[in-house]
Parts: sequence; C-alpha cells; structure tokens
Amino acid sequence: MANTVQGESSSTPGASSSTPNWKYDVFLSFRGEEKFTDHLYHALTRSGMRTFRDNEGLGRGEVISPQLIQAIKVSRCAVVVLSQNYADSKWCLDELQQILESMNEMGQRVFPIFYDVDPSDVRNQRKSFREALANHEKRLRGNMDIVQDWKKALSEIGTISGWDTRSR
Repeated sequence: MANTVQGESSSTPGASSSTPNWKYDVFLSFRGEEKFTDHLYHALTRSGMRTFRDNEGLGRGEVISPQLIQAIKVSRCAVVVLSQNYADSKWCLDELQQILESMNEMGQRVFPIFYDVDPSDVRNQRKSFREALANHEKRLRGNMDIVQDWKKALSEIGTISGWDTRSR
C-alpha cells in the first residue's frame, strides 16, 4: 500500500509517558476528489505539518491494513473529506470508524470537511449516503452489525463542526 508522508519525526525529548507520541500531525481521509485533496495535502505539508495520506485504494474484498490503522493511531488529528461517494467505500467507512475510535479513546481531534454534501445528509444518512448504505446492506446480509456501526460513525462525524464547501 502506497502512502505519502512529509517529514518523519522522532519522539519529543522530555515528553511525559502519558503524552501520545504522535508520528503525524494530520491523517487525511478521503474518497475521490483528488484535485481538492491534493491541494489540501500540499497546503498542509507546505505549512510544515507531517501529513499521512493513503494514495492507493484497496481492491475489492480487502480489509483496512494494520499499517493504516497504526497511522491513524499515531496521528495528532484527522481531516475527513466527506464527499458524495465517501460512503460507497467499505474501506473508507472502516477508516472512519477507526478515526472516531481514536478520537474517543485517545483525544485526537477530528476535522470534517463536507465536500459538496450537506452535513445533515451525512448525519441522517440521506441521499447518496442512504443509497450507499442500502447497497452495503444488500451485499452484507449476513453481517448487518457492521452496517449499523457505519451508520453510527456517519451520524457521529455529521455532528462534529467542520467546513461545508457549499458555502465557500
């Protein structure tokens, strides 16, 4: 799996053992919208932020990798770009769950960007989000718990104050 990272870091001298040892300042989560996320990634790295982004999507049937989970856990914050097709990807939904788990357990900050989508459509699973989840339900008939977990994750991220690109 390819990834791009700007500026590796080592542990901070004198940091207390209870302080997380962040390897990245930002974990960038997105699906599609490459032009927007490329600009965002380059802006973050130009400002000196160590930014992790996954450049290659997983193939069908693959699961989120342990390396990706680890990258989420060692990132100070996550920027989640929620676009029309974000929920089409089981992988993105799994990634979102991990990001929110890290936020709730480790105090990481999460900054959603609602890219041409209404935050209430994410929160309430309407429009493209409803359609994507319905498709997942059809494919995963034997494992509806995971779809319910994804719905909870979308509801949670939809309640976090972020940026709505529709009002640029």
